[in-house]
Amino acid sequence: MNVLFTCILIGISLSMDAFSLALLYGTYGLAKNEEITLSIIVGLFHFFMPLIGLFFGNMIFHYFFVDANFVVGIIFGLIGFEMFISSFREEEVKILIGFVPFLLFGLSVSVDSLTTGIGLSSISDNYLMVSSIFMLFSSFFTYFGLKLGGYFSKQFGKLATIFGGVMMMILAFIYIF
Repeated sequence: MNVLFTCILIGISLSMDAFSLALLYGTYGLAKNEEITLSIIVGLFHFFMPLIGLFFGNMIFHYFFVDANFVVGIIFGLIGFEMFISSFREEEVKILIGFVPFLLFGLSVSVDSLTTGIGLSSISDNYLMVSSIFMLFSSFFTYFGLKLGGYFSKQFGKLATIFGGVMMMILAFIYIF
Protein backbone atom coordinates (compact mmCIF):
# COMPACT_ATOMS: atom_id res chain seq x y z
CA MET A 1 0.00 0.00 0.00
CA ASN A 2 1.26 3.50 -0.81
CA VAL A 3 2.90 5.09 2.26
CA LEU A 4 1.25 8.49 1.78
CA PHE A 5 -2.17 6.91 1.31
CA THR A 6 -1.65 4.77 4.42
CA CYS A 7 -0.60 7.83 6.44
CA ILE A 8 -3.65 9.76 5.26
CA LEU A 9 -5.98 6.89 6.19
CA ILE A 10 -4.36 6.63 9.61
CA GLY A 11 -4.52 10.42 10.02
CA ILE A 12 -8.24 10.39 9.23
CA SER A 13 -8.85 7.45 11.57
CA LEU A 14 -6.95 9.06 14.43
CA SER A 15 -8.93 12.26 13.90
CA MET A 16 -12.35 10.69 14.33
CA ASP A 17 -12.32 10.83 18.15
CA ALA A 18 -11.43 14.51 18.00
CA PHE A 19 -14.11 15.06 15.35
CA SER A 20 -16.74 13.29 17.44
CA LEU A 21 -15.97 15.26 20.58
CA ALA A 22 -15.63 18.47 18.60
CA LEU A 23 -19.16 17.97 17.29
CA LEU A 24 -20.35 17.92 20.87
CA TYR A 25 -18.20 20.88 21.87
CA GLY A 26 -19.45 22.78 18.84
CA THR A 27 -23.00 22.62 20.15
CA TYR A 28 -21.93 24.85 23.03
CA GLY A 29 -21.14 27.79 20.76
CA LEU A 30 -17.43 28.34 21.29
CA ALA A 31 -15.95 31.66 20.22
CA LYS A 32 -13.89 31.68 17.01
CA ASN A 33 -10.60 32.05 18.91
CA GLU A 34 -11.55 29.11 21.16
CA GLU A 35 -12.28 26.95 18.11
CA ILE A 36 -8.90 27.82 16.62
CA THR A 37 -7.09 27.29 19.94
CA LEU A 38 -8.67 23.89 20.49
CA SER A 39 -7.93 22.82 16.91
CA ILE A 40 -4.27 23.83 17.23
CA ILE A 41 -3.91 22.06 20.60
CA VAL A 42 -5.38 18.83 19.21
CA GLY A 43 -3.11 19.10 16.16
CA LEU A 44 0.00 19.60 18.30
CA PHE A 45 -0.85 16.61 20.45
CA HIS A 46 -1.33 14.51 17.31
CA PHE A 47 2.07 15.71 16.10
CA PHE A 48 4.05 14.94 19.25
CA MET A 49 2.30 11.83 20.59
CA PRO A 50 3.33 9.56 17.66
CA LEU A 51 6.92 10.74 18.04
CA ILE A 52 6.84 9.91 21.76
CA GLY A 53 5.29 6.55 20.92
CA LEU A 54 8.01 5.99 18.31
CA PHE A 55 10.68 6.57 20.94
CA PHE A 56 9.14 3.96 23.26
CA GLY A 57 8.40 1.65 20.34
CA ASN A 58 12.03 1.69 19.24
CA MET A 59 13.08 0.77 22.78
CA ILE A 60 10.59 -2.11 22.78
CA PHE A 61 11.68 -3.40 19.36
CA HIS A 62 15.34 -3.07 20.33
CA TYR A 63 14.96 -5.32 23.36
CA PHE A 64 12.26 -7.68 22.09
CA PHE A 65 12.50 -9.28 18.68
CA VAL A 66 8.99 -9.08 17.22
CA ASP A 67 7.58 -8.36 13.79
CA ALA A 68 6.78 -4.64 13.73
CA ASN A 69 3.96 -5.07 11.19
CA PHE A 70 2.27 -7.60 13.45
CA VAL A 71 2.53 -5.27 16.45
CA VAL A 72 1.18 -2.33 14.40
CA GLY A 73 -1.71 -4.50 13.20
CA ILE A 74 -2.56 -5.57 16.73
CA ILE A 75 -2.39 -1.97 17.99
CA PHE A 76 -4.58 -0.69 15.13
CA GLY A 77 -7.04 -3.50 15.76
CA LEU A 78 -7.27 -2.74 19.47
CA ILE A 79 -7.66 0.99 18.86
CA GLY A 80 -10.30 0.40 16.19
CA PHE A 81 -12.18 -2.08 18.36
CA GLU A 82 -12.13 0.32 21.32
CA MET A 83 -13.34 3.20 19.12
CA PHE A 84 -16.13 1.03 17.72
CA ILE A 85 -17.26 -0.22 21.14
CA SER A 86 -17.01 3.22 22.77
CA SER A 87 -19.42 4.63 20.19
CA PHE A 88 -22.23 2.55 21.74
CA ARG A 89 -21.66 3.68 25.32
CA GLU A 90 -24.15 6.10 26.76
CA GLU A 91 -22.12 8.53 28.82
CA GLU A 92 -23.03 11.89 30.25
CA VAL A 93 -20.45 14.38 29.03
CA LYS A 94 -19.81 17.60 30.88
CA ILE A 95 -18.24 20.30 28.76
CA LEU A 96 -15.48 22.42 30.26
CA ILE A 97 -14.15 25.40 28.35
CA GLY A 98 -10.75 27.02 28.87
CA PHE A 99 -7.07 26.37 28.20
CA VAL A 100 -6.59 23.52 30.71
CA PRO A 101 -9.76 21.67 29.61
CA PHE A 102 -8.62 22.13 26.00
CA LEU A 103 -5.26 20.54 26.90
CA LEU A 104 -7.09 17.62 28.49
CA PHE A 105 -9.31 17.37 25.40
CA GLY A 106 -6.19 17.25 23.20
CA LEU A 107 -4.52 14.65 25.37
CA SER A 108 -7.57 12.42 25.58
CA VAL A 109 -8.17 12.31 21.82
CA SER A 110 -4.49 11.79 20.99
CA VAL A 111 -3.68 8.79 23.17
CA ASP A 112 -4.36 6.58 20.16
CA SER A 113 -1.67 8.55 18.29
CA LEU A 114 0.79 7.59 21.03
CA THR A 115 0.11 3.91 20.53
CA THR A 116 0.18 4.33 16.75
CA GLY A 117 3.63 5.90 17.12
CA ILE A 118 4.93 2.67 18.65
CA GLY A 119 4.83 1.08 15.21
CA LEU A 120 5.52 4.24 13.22
CA SER A 121 8.85 2.95 11.92
CA SER A 122 7.09 0.16 10.04
CA ILE A 123 4.88 2.71 8.26
CA SER A 124 7.48 5.24 7.09
CA ASP A 125 11.00 6.47 7.76
CA ASN A 126 9.88 10.08 7.43
CA TYR A 127 8.52 10.53 10.94
CA LEU A 128 8.08 14.28 10.71
CA MET A 129 5.99 13.93 7.54
CA VAL A 130 3.78 11.28 9.14
CA SER A 131 3.32 13.31 12.34
CA SER A 132 2.61 16.41 10.25
CA ILE A 133 -0.10 14.53 8.35
CA PHE A 134 -1.63 13.41 11.65
CA MET A 135 -1.46 17.00 12.93
CA LEU A 136 -3.08 18.49 9.82
CA PHE A 137 -5.92 16.00 9.70
CA SER A 138 -6.64 16.17 13.43
CA SER A 139 -6.59 19.98 13.41
CA PHE A 140 -8.86 20.09 10.37
CA PHE A 141 -11.32 17.51 11.70
CA THR A 142 -11.43 19.18 15.10
CA TYR A 143 -12.17 22.56 13.56
CA PHE A 144 -14.64 21.02 11.12
CA GLY A 145 -16.37 19.17 13.97
CA LEU A 146 -16.62 22.35 16.03
CA LYS A 147 -18.20 24.15 13.09
CA LEU A 148 -20.65 21.37 12.35
CA GLY A 149 -21.42 20.76 16.00
CA GLY A 150 -24.26 23.25 16.00
CA TYR A 151 -25.90 21.51 13.06
CA PHE A 152 -25.57 17.81 13.78
CA SER A 153 -26.93 15.61 16.52
CA LYS A 154 -24.94 13.50 18.96
CA GLN A 155 -25.85 10.45 16.90
CA PHE A 156 -23.69 11.65 14.00
CA GLY A 157 -20.73 11.88 16.37
CA LYS A 158 -21.23 8.22 17.21
CA LEU A 159 -21.26 7.33 13.53
CA ALA A 160 -17.96 9.19 13.05
CA THR A 161 -16.39 7.16 15.86
CA ILE A 162 -17.75 3.94 14.36
CA PHE A 163 -16.29 4.95 10.98
CA GLY A 164 -12.87 5.67 12.55
CA GLY A 165 -12.91 2.37 14.43
CA VAL A 166 -13.80 0.39 11.32
CA MET A 167 -11.02 2.11 9.35
CA MET A 168 -8.48 1.23 12.06
CA MET A 169 -9.64 -2.40 12.10
CA ILE A 170 -9.29 -2.58 8.30
CA LEU A 171 -5.75 -1.21 8.57
CA ALA A 172 -5.05 -3.76 11.32
CA PHE A 173 -6.18 -6.54 9.01
CA ILE A 174 -3.92 -5.23 6.23
CA TYR A 175 -0.88 -5.05 8.53
CA ILE A 176 -1.43 -8.44 10.13
CA PHE A 177 -2.08 -10.29 6.89
